[in-house]
Amino acid sequence: MAKAAHPLSIPNFRAYWAARLTMTVAITAMAIIIGWQTYGIARETMSIRGASFMLGMIGVAQFVPLFVLTPVVGLIADSVDRRAIVRATTALMTLSATTLGVLTWTGHLGLVALYGAAVIAGIVRAFSGPAFSALSPNLVPRESLPTAIAISSIAWQVGSIAGPSVGGLLFALSPNIAYAGCIALLVTALICLMLIGPVPQPPAQTDHRPLARIAEGFHYVRRNRLVLATITLDLFAVLLAGATALLPVFARDILHVGADGLGLLAASMGIGASVMAVLFSVRPMKRDVGARMLLAVIVFGAAILCFGLSRFYWLSVAALIVAGAADMVSVYVRQSLIQLHTPDAMRGRVSAVSQLTISASNELGEAESGLLASILGPVGAVVFGGVGAIVITILWARLFPELKLAKTFDPPKIETAAA
Repeated sequence: MAKAAHPLSIPNFRAYWAARLTMTVAITAMAIIIGWQTYGIARETMSIRGASFMLGMIGVAQFVPLFVLTPVVGLIADSVDRRAIVRATTALMTLSATTLGVLTWTGHLGLVALYGAAVIAGIVRAFSGPAFSALSPNLVPRESLPTAIAISSIAWQVGSIAGPSVGGLLFALSPNIAYAGCIALLVTALICLMLIGPVPQPPAQTDHRPLARIAEGFHYVRRNRLVLATITLDLFAVLLAGATALLPVFARDILHVGADGLGLLAASMGIGASVMAVLFSVRPMKRDVGARMLLAVIVFGAAILCFGLSRFYWLSVAALIVAGAADMVSVYVRQSLIQLHTPDAMRGRVSAVSQLTISASNELGEAESGLLASILGPVGAVVFGGVGAIVITILWARLFPELKLAKTFDPPKIETAAA
């Protein structure tokens, strides 16, 4: 059997990887800047708990367009050139960053503009998420896909490290410089996306049943219990343990490290995740993938619990690094199982369902954290989430024995034949 080609030896994948890296750096830098500006403006007139609630509402502003659009854009990702979708959304994100930069420069920035930018970010993610996920398998041979997922995760995780750190440090120097850097990175990502040549696209559907085809994605996830288990486990675990939304609160009013310290806190999970992603790119996981995913989510919850209880900056950073490493194990297993257990003609719709749950866990997790922080305080909210993630994982291990029984990423032959 011929050795699988390394994904980075393929020009289209290299352009895709570079685009994802630069776009992730820009988006995560903007997220930390928007969060800091939102919390700072709210704290001028509100208490810590009130400002925490306003910070959590950024997640709601992102989730609403995602919730409304995701089922439809999954169908679009299976019907329209996926390159065109990611190019258009990158251009829209560039326009949003430019608008915020101008408002910051002229001194007219307010909460309305920040929430508006969050809505645009939700629209961008709704369209680009399924398209990006469905595009990656079209760029590499099937046997190279697990390695491609790991390498693609490296781009995302490296961006997650660099983005918050660069965003926090540049914002401490000058908000104008920070936004200028984000705009430059987004333009670079757009150029890289333009370099991706023609890729395979599922045959155009002519059955004129768009609603039925949208429903097929949900039905497939519901029927495939392993895919359903991996998607919903991530949904509930991260929904409960979404501590990252409260990082500006911890940086400013609990750990007292300011914008500079916020950058490292926000990058800590990416540091741990990138280490695991590099490891998986060299030595892909091959055995007991389901059981390792369950263990990783338990470690993730314990690390978030430790972060919530910590009053030492170095311990908080270390806890988030461990949480990021554990989360990368879960992401790697989940994405590999979903992509390899889903036929190409349905990947856009199934990826849309996956993104909808990921968005619910991330953006609604931010809202849940903000709401709980307004009731229990920020520390109580994070501790509650860490414990909840552990309990959910134990429950899912009993409800979905398919997780523990998943030894490898390869789908059963009977499932492959049916697909």
